[in-house]
Amino acid sequence: MTTTAHHPDQLDNLHVRELTPLLSPYELKTQLPMPEAAARTVAGARATIRRILRGEDQRLMVVIGPCSIHDTEAAMDYARRLRTLAGEVDDRLFILMRAYLEKPRTTVGWRGLINDPYLDGSFDMSAGLKVARRLLIDMNALGLPVATEMLDPISPQYLDDQISLATIGARTTEAQTHRALASGVSMPVGFKNGTDGGIQVAVNGCLTAAGSHSFLGIDEQGHSAVVKTTGNPDAFVILRGGRGGPNYSASYVAEAADLMQKANLRPAVMIDCSHANTGSDYRLQEGVWNNVLAQVVGQHEPIVGLMVESNIFEGKQQLTADHSALRYGVSLTDGCIGWEQTERILHEAHAALARG
Repeated sequence: MTTTAHHPDQLDNLHVRELTPLLSPYELKTQLPMPEAAARTVAGARATIRRILRGEDQRLMVVIGPCSIHDTEAAMDYARRLRTLAGEVDDRLFILMRAYLEKPRTTVGWRGLINDPYLDGSFDMSAGLKVARRLLIDMNALGLPVATEMLDPISPQYLDDQISLATIGARTTEAQTHRALASGVSMPVGFKNGTDGGIQVAVNGCLTAAGSHSFLGIDEQGHSAVVKTTGNPDAFVILRGGRGGPNYSASYVAEAADLMQKANLRPAVMIDCSHANTGSDYRLQEGVWNNVLAQVVGQHEPIVGLMVESNIFEGKQQLTADHSALRYGVSLTDGCIGWEQTERILHEAHAALARG
Protein backbone atom coordinates (compact mmCIF):
# COMPACT_ATOMS: atom_id res chain seq x y z
CA MET A 1 0.00 0.00 0.00
CA THR A 2 1.27 3.43 -0.95
CA THR A 3 -0.09 6.40 0.98
CA THR A 4 0.14 9.64 -0.94
CA ALA A 5 1.47 12.83 0.68
CA HIS A 6 0.77 15.94 -1.34
CA HIS A 7 3.44 18.55 -2.09
CA PRO A 8 2.23 22.12 -2.68
CA ASP A 9 3.41 21.93 -6.32
CA GLN A 10 2.05 18.42 -7.01
CA LEU A 11 -0.01 18.15 -10.17
CA ASP A 12 -1.17 14.51 -10.15
CA ASN A 13 -3.11 12.24 -7.72
CA LEU A 14 -4.40 15.27 -5.81
CA HIS A 15 -7.54 13.43 -4.77
CA VAL A 16 -5.99 9.99 -4.28
CA ARG A 17 -5.60 8.86 -0.67
CA GLU A 18 -3.65 5.66 -1.30
CA LEU A 19 -2.79 3.04 -3.91
CA THR A 20 -3.03 -0.64 -2.95
CA PRO A 21 -1.40 -3.20 -5.29
CA LEU A 22 -3.42 -6.26 -6.31
CA LEU A 23 -2.24 -9.74 -7.11
CA SER A 24 -2.26 -10.47 -10.85
CA PRO A 25 -4.98 -12.45 -12.63
CA TYR A 26 -2.43 -15.22 -13.20
CA GLU A 27 -1.63 -15.39 -9.48
CA LEU A 28 -5.29 -15.58 -8.48
CA LYS A 29 -6.04 -18.25 -11.09
CA THR A 30 -3.01 -20.21 -9.87
CA GLN A 31 -4.22 -19.99 -6.27
CA LEU A 32 -7.79 -20.92 -7.26
CA PRO A 33 -7.55 -23.04 -10.43
CA MET A 34 -10.52 -24.13 -12.49
CA PRO A 35 -11.67 -27.70 -11.68
CA GLU A 36 -12.59 -29.95 -14.60
CA ALA A 37 -16.25 -30.15 -13.58
CA ALA A 38 -16.53 -26.35 -13.47
CA ALA A 39 -14.81 -26.00 -16.84
CA ARG A 40 -17.29 -28.43 -18.40
CA THR A 41 -20.17 -26.38 -16.99
CA VAL A 42 -18.88 -23.13 -18.47
CA ALA A 43 -17.96 -24.55 -21.87
CA GLY A 44 -21.26 -26.38 -22.19
CA ALA A 45 -23.35 -23.39 -21.08
CA ARG A 46 -21.64 -20.98 -23.45
CA ALA A 47 -22.24 -23.34 -26.35
CA THR A 48 -25.89 -23.74 -25.36
CA ILE A 49 -26.43 -19.98 -25.12
CA ARG A 50 -24.94 -19.50 -28.57
CA ARG A 51 -27.32 -22.12 -29.97
CA ILE A 52 -30.27 -20.39 -28.27
CA LEU A 53 -29.24 -17.02 -29.73
CA ARG A 54 -29.05 -18.58 -33.20
CA GLY A 55 -32.39 -20.33 -32.95
CA GLU A 56 -30.82 -23.80 -32.92
CA ASP A 57 -31.99 -24.57 -29.36
CA GLN A 58 -35.62 -23.70 -28.67
CA ARG A 59 -35.34 -23.66 -24.88
CA LEU A 60 -36.06 -20.42 -23.06
CA MET A 61 -33.02 -19.04 -21.25
CA VAL A 62 -33.70 -17.88 -17.68
CA VAL A 63 -31.23 -15.81 -15.64
CA ILE A 64 -32.50 -15.94 -12.08
CA GLY A 65 -31.02 -15.22 -8.68
CA PRO A 66 -30.19 -12.48 -6.17
CA CYS A 67 -30.01 -8.85 -7.23
CA SER A 68 -26.51 -8.98 -5.75
CA ILE A 69 -24.61 -11.49 -3.62
CA HIS A 70 -23.39 -10.36 -0.21
CA ASP A 71 -23.43 -13.67 1.73
CA THR A 72 -21.60 -16.57 0.08
CA GLU A 73 -23.22 -19.15 2.36
CA ALA A 74 -26.71 -18.03 1.38
CA ALA A 75 -25.64 -17.79 -2.25
CA MET A 76 -24.51 -21.43 -2.26
CA ASP A 77 -27.71 -22.48 -0.47
CA TYR A 78 -29.69 -20.79 -3.25
CA ALA A 79 -27.39 -22.28 -5.93
CA ARG A 80 -27.92 -25.85 -4.69
CA ARG A 81 -31.68 -25.35 -4.73
CA LEU A 82 -31.58 -23.85 -8.20
CA ARG A 83 -29.36 -26.63 -9.55
CA THR A 84 -31.92 -29.21 -8.47
CA LEU A 85 -34.78 -27.19 -9.93
CA ALA A 86 -32.90 -26.61 -13.19
CA GLY A 87 -32.62 -30.36 -13.67
CA GLU A 88 -36.40 -30.70 -13.37
CA VAL A 89 -37.17 -28.23 -16.17
CA ASP A 90 -34.14 -28.41 -18.45
CA ASP A 91 -36.01 -29.83 -21.45
CA ARG A 92 -37.84 -26.48 -21.80
CA LEU A 93 -35.82 -23.97 -19.76
CA PHE A 94 -32.09 -23.34 -19.67
CA ILE A 95 -31.29 -21.93 -16.23
CA LEU A 96 -28.35 -19.72 -15.25
CA MET A 97 -27.85 -18.28 -11.79
CA ARG A 98 -27.72 -14.55 -11.53
CA ALA A 99 -24.41 -14.05 -9.67
CA TYR A 100 -23.93 -10.29 -9.59
CA LEU A 101 -20.73 -9.32 -7.77
CA GLU A 102 -20.43 -5.63 -8.70
CA LYS A 103 -23.22 -3.09 -8.35
CA PRO A 104 -23.60 0.23 -10.13
CA ARG A 105 -25.10 2.94 -7.94
CA THR A 106 -27.15 5.95 -8.99
CA THR A 107 -25.44 7.97 -6.25
CA VAL A 108 -23.72 6.10 -3.41
CA GLY A 109 -24.14 2.80 -1.58
CA TRP A 110 -22.64 -0.66 -1.18
CA ARG A 111 -21.00 -1.56 -4.48
CA GLY A 112 -20.87 -5.31 -4.30
CA LEU A 113 -18.96 -8.33 -3.08
CA ILE A 114 -15.80 -7.62 -5.07
CA ASN A 115 -15.65 -3.97 -4.05
CA ASP A 116 -16.44 -4.36 -0.34
CA PRO A 117 -16.64 -8.04 0.67
CA TYR A 118 -16.76 -7.34 4.42
CA LEU A 119 -19.65 -4.85 4.11
CA ASP A 120 -17.79 -2.37 6.28
CA GLY A 121 -16.29 0.21 3.95
CA SER A 122 -12.82 -1.37 4.09
CA PHE A 123 -12.90 -2.00 0.31
CA ASP A 124 -10.56 -5.00 0.48
CA MET A 125 -10.83 -5.74 -3.23
CA SER A 126 -8.01 -8.28 -3.15
CA ALA A 127 -10.10 -10.34 -0.73
CA GLY A 128 -13.21 -9.58 -2.75
CA LEU A 129 -11.71 -11.04 -5.94
CA LYS A 130 -10.66 -14.19 -4.07
CA VAL A 131 -14.08 -14.62 -2.47
CA ALA A 132 -15.80 -14.02 -5.80
CA ARG A 133 -13.62 -16.49 -7.71
CA ARG A 134 -14.03 -19.19 -5.04
CA LEU A 135 -17.80 -18.71 -5.11
CA LEU A 136 -18.06 -18.92 -8.89
CA ILE A 137 -15.90 -22.05 -8.93
CA ASP A 138 -18.20 -23.69 -6.37
CA MET A 139 -21.33 -22.79 -8.36
CA ASN A 140 -19.92 -24.07 -11.63
CA ALA A 141 -18.69 -27.25 -9.93
CA LEU A 142 -22.33 -27.95 -9.03
CA GLY A 143 -23.13 -27.92 -12.74
CA LEU A 144 -24.91 -24.55 -12.44
CA PRO A 145 -23.71 -21.91 -14.94
CA VAL A 146 -23.64 -18.27 -13.91
CA ALA A 147 -24.40 -14.88 -15.42
CA THR A 148 -23.04 -11.59 -14.14
CA GLU A 149 -22.77 -7.92 -15.02
CA MET A 150 -19.37 -6.71 -16.18
CA LEU A 151 -19.05 -3.32 -14.55
CA ASP A 152 -15.33 -2.83 -13.95
CA PRO A 153 -13.05 -3.22 -17.02
CA ILE A 154 -10.27 -4.88 -14.96
CA SER A 155 -12.08 -7.53 -12.88
CA PRO A 156 -13.07 -9.75 -15.86
CA GLN A 157 -9.42 -10.74 -16.25
CA TYR A 158 -9.70 -12.41 -12.84
CA LEU A 159 -13.07 -14.12 -13.34
CA ASP A 160 -13.78 -14.47 -17.06
CA ASP A 161 -13.19 -18.24 -17.21
CA GLN A 162 -16.02 -18.74 -14.67
CA ILE A 163 -18.72 -16.78 -16.48
CA SER A 164 -21.13 -18.25 -19.05
CA LEU A 165 -23.12 -15.09 -19.78
CA ALA A 166 -22.19 -11.43 -19.26
CA THR A 167 -24.40 -8.37 -19.25
CA ILE A 168 -23.70 -4.70 -19.74
CA GLY A 169 -25.94 -2.56 -17.57
CA ALA A 170 -28.21 0.32 -18.48
CA ARG A 171 -25.79 2.91 -17.08
CA THR A 172 -22.84 1.60 -19.11
CA THR A 173 -24.41 0.22 -22.29
CA GLU A 174 -23.51 3.42 -24.16
CA ALA A 175 -19.93 3.54 -22.83
CA GLN A 176 -17.17 2.87 -25.34
CA THR A 177 -15.11 1.18 -22.60
CA HIS A 178 -17.77 -1.47 -22.00
CA ARG A 179 -18.56 -2.00 -25.67
CA ALA A 180 -14.86 -2.59 -26.34
CA LEU A 181 -14.68 -4.91 -23.33
CA ALA A 182 -17.65 -6.89 -24.66
CA SER A 183 -15.87 -7.32 -27.98
CA GLY A 184 -13.11 -9.30 -26.30
CA VAL A 185 -14.76 -11.43 -23.62
CA SER A 186 -15.14 -15.15 -24.25
CA MET A 187 -18.85 -15.49 -23.54
CA PRO A 188 -22.13 -14.15 -25.02
CA VAL A 189 -23.08 -10.66 -23.84
CA GLY A 190 -26.44 -8.96 -23.32
CA PHE A 191 -26.72 -5.17 -23.61
CA LYS A 192 -29.49 -3.54 -21.60
CA ASN A 193 -31.41 -0.60 -23.02
CA GLY A 194 -30.45 2.81 -21.61
CA THR A 195 -31.91 4.26 -18.41
CA ASP A 196 -34.14 6.48 -20.55
CA GLY A 197 -35.64 3.35 -22.13
CA GLY A 198 -33.95 3.88 -25.49
CA ILE A 199 -33.43 0.57 -27.31
CA GLN A 200 -31.18 1.85 -30.09
CA VAL A 201 -28.21 2.27 -27.71
CA ALA A 202 -28.39 -1.43 -26.82
CA VAL A 203 -28.51 -2.38 -30.49
CA ASN A 204 -25.56 -0.09 -31.13
CA GLY A 205 -23.76 -1.84 -28.28
CA CYS A 206 -24.31 -5.23 -29.93
CA LEU A 207 -23.13 -3.88 -33.28
CA THR A 208 -20.05 -2.24 -31.77
CA ALA A 209 -19.12 -5.34 -29.76
CA ALA A 210 -19.19 -7.42 -32.93
CA GLY A 211 -16.29 -5.38 -34.34
CA SER A 212 -12.62 -5.54 -33.42
CA HIS A 213 -11.18 -3.02 -30.96
CA SER A 214 -7.92 -1.94 -29.38
CA PHE A 215 -7.97 -0.51 -25.88
CA LEU A 216 -5.96 -0.18 -22.69
CA GLY A 217 -6.22 -3.01 -20.19
CA ILE A 218 -4.09 -5.50 -18.28
CA ASP A 219 -2.61 -8.86 -19.19
CA GLU A 220 -2.55 -12.06 -17.12
CA GLN A 221 0.50 -10.80 -15.24
CA GLY A 222 -1.31 -7.61 -14.26
CA HIS A 223 0.81 -5.40 -16.52
CA SER A 224 -0.71 -2.55 -18.52
CA ALA A 225 -1.32 -3.75 -22.05
CA VAL A 226 -2.99 -2.83 -25.32
CA VAL A 227 -5.84 -5.32 -25.71
CA LYS A 228 -6.70 -6.11 -29.33
CA THR A 229 -9.93 -8.01 -29.87
CA THR A 230 -11.51 -9.96 -32.72
CA GLY A 231 -15.08 -8.91 -31.94
CA ASN A 232 -17.89 -10.84 -30.25
CA PRO A 233 -20.67 -12.09 -32.55
CA ASP A 234 -22.84 -13.34 -29.66
CA ALA A 235 -24.52 -10.19 -28.36
CA PHE A 236 -28.21 -9.55 -27.74
CA VAL A 237 -30.57 -6.90 -26.36
CA ILE A 238 -32.08 -6.88 -22.86
CA LEU A 239 -35.23 -4.81 -22.34
CA ARG A 240 -35.43 -3.49 -18.75
CA GLY A 241 -37.73 -0.49 -19.10
CA GLY A 242 -36.74 3.15 -18.61
CA ARG A 243 -37.80 6.48 -17.24
CA GLY A 244 -40.85 6.40 -19.50
CA GLY A 245 -42.04 3.10 -18.03
CA PRO A 246 -41.96 -0.58 -18.93
CA ASN A 247 -40.92 -1.91 -22.35
CA TYR A 248 -41.65 -5.63 -22.16
CA SER A 249 -44.84 -5.64 -24.26
CA ALA A 250 -44.98 -7.18 -27.72
CA SER A 251 -44.69 -3.81 -29.46
CA TYR A 252 -41.35 -3.06 -27.77
CA VAL A 253 -40.07 -6.55 -28.50
CA ALA A 254 -40.99 -6.04 -32.16
CA GLU A 255 -39.22 -2.66 -32.15
CA ALA A 256 -36.05 -4.20 -30.74
CA ALA A 257 -36.17 -7.00 -33.32
CA ASP A 258 -36.68 -4.50 -36.14
CA LEU A 259 -33.76 -2.34 -34.99
CA MET A 260 -31.52 -5.40 -34.79
CA GLN A 261 -32.54 -6.53 -38.27
CA LYS A 262 -31.81 -3.07 -39.67
CA ALA A 263 -28.33 -3.33 -38.12
CA ASN A 264 -27.85 -6.73 -39.83
CA LEU A 265 -27.97 -8.50 -36.46
CA ARG A 266 -29.98 -11.64 -35.75
CA PRO A 267 -32.89 -10.52 -33.52
CA ALA A 268 -32.47 -11.86 -30.00
CA VAL A 269 -34.19 -10.21 -27.03
CA MET A 270 -34.22 -10.98 -23.32
CA ILE A 271 -36.71 -9.37 -20.94
CA ASP A 272 -35.61 -8.17 -17.51
CA CYS A 273 -38.66 -8.68 -15.29
CA SER A 274 -37.35 -6.19 -12.71
CA HIS A 275 -35.97 -2.63 -12.65
CA ALA A 276 -37.99 -0.11 -14.67
CA ASN A 277 -40.21 -2.86 -16.07
CA THR A 278 -41.76 -3.06 -12.59
CA GLY A 279 -41.02 0.43 -11.29
CA SER A 280 -38.50 -1.34 -9.00
CA ASP A 281 -41.34 -3.18 -7.21
CA TYR A 282 -40.21 -6.80 -6.96
CA ARG A 283 -43.80 -7.92 -6.34
CA LEU A 284 -44.68 -7.04 -9.94
CA GLN A 285 -42.07 -9.34 -11.48
CA GLU A 286 -44.45 -12.29 -11.81
CA GLY A 287 -46.87 -10.18 -13.86
CA VAL A 288 -44.09 -9.26 -16.30
CA TRP A 289 -42.96 -12.90 -16.36
CA ASN A 290 -46.46 -14.12 -17.25
CA ASN A 291 -46.95 -11.49 -19.97
CA VAL A 292 -43.65 -12.37 -21.64
CA LEU A 293 -44.24 -16.10 -21.27
CA ALA A 294 -47.54 -15.70 -23.14
CA GLN A 295 -45.64 -13.93 -25.92
CA VAL A 296 -43.15 -16.79 -26.07
CA VAL A 297 -45.87 -19.45 -26.21
CA GLY A 298 -47.58 -17.53 -29.01
CA GLN A 299 -44.41 -16.86 -31.03
CA HIS A 300 -41.06 -17.85 -29.56
CA GLU A 301 -38.75 -15.64 -31.62
CA PRO A 302 -37.22 -13.11 -31.09
CA ILE A 303 -37.49 -13.60 -27.29
CA VAL A 304 -34.63 -15.78 -26.10
CA GLY A 305 -34.88 -15.38 -22.35
CA LEU A 306 -36.03 -13.71 -19.16
CA MET A 307 -34.23 -12.32 -16.13
CA VAL A 308 -35.68 -12.38 -12.60
CA GLU A 309 -34.40 -11.12 -9.24
CA SER A 310 -34.96 -13.89 -6.74
CA ASN A 311 -33.57 -14.91 -3.36
CA ILE A 312 -34.28 -17.42 -0.59
CA PHE A 313 -36.65 -14.97 1.07
CA GLU A 314 -38.55 -12.11 -0.53
CA GLY A 315 -38.01 -8.40 -0.15
CA LYS A 316 -34.88 -6.45 0.77
CA GLN A 317 -33.14 -5.08 3.84
CA GLN A 318 -30.87 -2.21 4.76
CA LEU A 319 -27.16 -2.71 5.40
CA THR A 320 -26.38 -1.97 9.05
CA ALA A 321 -23.15 -1.86 11.03
CA ASP A 322 -24.39 -4.80 13.10
CA HIS A 323 -24.06 -7.61 10.58
CA SER A 324 -25.56 -10.10 13.02
CA ALA A 325 -28.86 -8.28 12.54
CA LEU A 326 -28.93 -9.02 8.80
CA ARG A 327 -31.61 -11.51 7.79
CA TYR A 328 -30.37 -14.64 6.05
CA GLY A 329 -31.20 -14.96 2.37
CA VAL A 330 -32.65 -11.45 1.98
CA SER A 331 -31.31 -8.98 -0.58
CA LEU A 332 -29.26 -5.93 0.39
CA THR A 333 -29.98 -4.14 -2.87
CA ASP A 334 -33.13 -4.51 -5.01
CA GLY A 335 -36.07 -6.45 -3.64
CA CYS A 336 -36.38 -10.08 -4.78
CA ILE A 337 -39.12 -12.68 -4.94
CA GLY A 338 -38.67 -15.63 -2.55
CA TRP A 339 -37.79 -19.25 -3.23
CA GLU A 340 -41.33 -20.68 -3.08
CA GLN A 341 -42.51 -18.22 -5.72
CA THR A 342 -39.38 -18.93 -7.77
CA GLU A 343 -40.09 -22.66 -7.80
CA ARG A 344 -43.70 -22.10 -8.74
CA ILE A 345 -43.16 -19.73 -11.67
CA LEU A 346 -40.44 -21.92 -13.16
CA HIS A 347 -42.61 -25.05 -12.94
CA GLU A 348 -45.60 -23.16 -14.35
CA ALA A 349 -43.47 -21.84 -17.22
CA HIS A 350 -42.23 -25.36 -17.95
CA ALA A 351 -45.81 -26.64 -18.11
CA ALA A 352 -46.95 -23.74 -20.32
CA LEU A 353 -44.08 -24.27 -22.77
CA ALA A 354 -44.82 -28.01 -22.89
CA ARG A 355 -48.46 -27.26 -23.79
CA GLY A 356 -47.46 -24.55 -26.28
